[in-house]
Amino acid sequence: MKIIKNISSIWLTIFLYSLPQLVNAQDVVNGANTSWILTSTALVLFMTLPGLALFYGGLVRNKNVLSVLMQCFAIACLVSILWVVFVYGLAFGDGGGMNKIVGMGKIFMGGIGLDSVSGDLPETLFFMFQMTFAIITPALIVGGYAERMKFSAVLWFSAIWLVVVYAPVTHWVWGGGWLSDMGFLDFAGGAVVHINAGVAALVAAVVLGKRKGFPTTAMPPHNLPMVVTGASMLWVGWFGFNAGSALAADSSAAMAMTVTHISAAAGSLAWMACEWIKHGKPSVLGIVTGMVAGLGTITPASGFVGPIGGLCIGLSAGVICYFSTQYIKRGLKIDDSLDVFPVHGVGGILGTLLTAVFAAESMGGLGLKTSIGAQMITQAIGVVATIVWCGIASFIILKLVDAMVGLRVTEDEETEGLDLVLHDERGYNL
Repeated sequence: MKIIKNISSIWLTIFLYSLPQLVNAQDVVNGANTSWILTSTALVLFMTLPGLALFYGGLVRNKNVLSVLMQCFAIACLVSILWVVFVYGLAFGDGGGMNKIVGMGKIFMGGIGLDSVSGDLPETLFFMFQMTFAIITPALIVGGYAERMKFSAVLWFSAIWLVVVYAPVTHWVWGGGWLSDMGFLDFAGGAVVHINAGVAALVAAVVLGKRKGFPTTAMPPHNLPMVVTGASMLWVGWFGFNAGSALAADSSAAMAMTVTHISAAAGSLAWMACEWIKHGKPSVLGIVTGMVAGLGTITPASGFVGPIGGLCIGLSAGVICYFSTQYIKRGLKIDDSLDVFPVHGVGGILGTLLTAVFAAESMGGLGLKTSIGAQMITQAIGVVATIVWCGIASFIILKLVDAMVGLRVTEDEETEGLDLVLHDERGYNL
């Protein structure tokens, strides 16, 4: 009997000794997950520099190529500093009574040290991963005002927009805000990145007005090989964007990567088919734009849907984004220079809504906590809230920046090209 008591005492001691370790198990950094998110962080930054920079740079005329590269590069640097100073805290900090709207704290990364963790990742890594999302979102907006906005205005607009629009919406969705509490599904940035960027680009295009000669003067891309190179980098980098958003090296990340690739391929072929039927010939520009539409549209759904969902979403993206582009440019005659709203904005809206459909188990998804109809209402609320907040705030910010430094270069400067006028350099010395 005494032996039994001794054995029981030993096991109780072992159990009590291990209890703190069990309680704190979630705070232990996971090496496999950390390695994958380190890789994903590099991939997402690779999407902006050089992927998006080359993609956008090739799409504009040769007299403006350096201006676009400069804008993408400068935005990456500017956002990085602002993210360190206080924007990370706005997006992911604890806002106390305001926590459902915006976060607070972590100014200059206060409280974040070598041993700080977020889930089972070093918090410094989570900080860096989310920074790359904050970098690419205002960089996407560049396509809406390309070839006509002052460089100083680009910097002011990007900085204020990051604080007033990007950080709050990020907090609503990913930082424990009110949309997250409602059960809004946005795996990798359908609302946070694509709807936000698309709406802001559309507002910027309307406020600035058309480029000189639009829509009567042809303004084709000056360097299609550069466009394809940049687009290919986007495709590869997007695996970090979507699969990395699982924040783990697990089956969720694998499925997100799979459906991302399927949607990109389907979007490419769908756009190509629409163009082939409508214009008689498929174009290189069309197939790569369809790929971007497929990638943007699958983004909010990527961690919730299966391969069939990825295929259906990609096909829908190629067709709907194609006709949206035609309508914006030819129907409404809005000079969204590089089609940010019809590709990213419309794609983000479409993907966010279709998440409610294809995430259901009956549609091959990973399952919903509610019915498709109820989830669709939640998704629609998130879409509308993002559009309204971003649209109104972007308009006010643009008007403010216009009063501060002026938004647009003069007509003569636009004719000469922004490379020489704003940067005193040429992209090509031939």
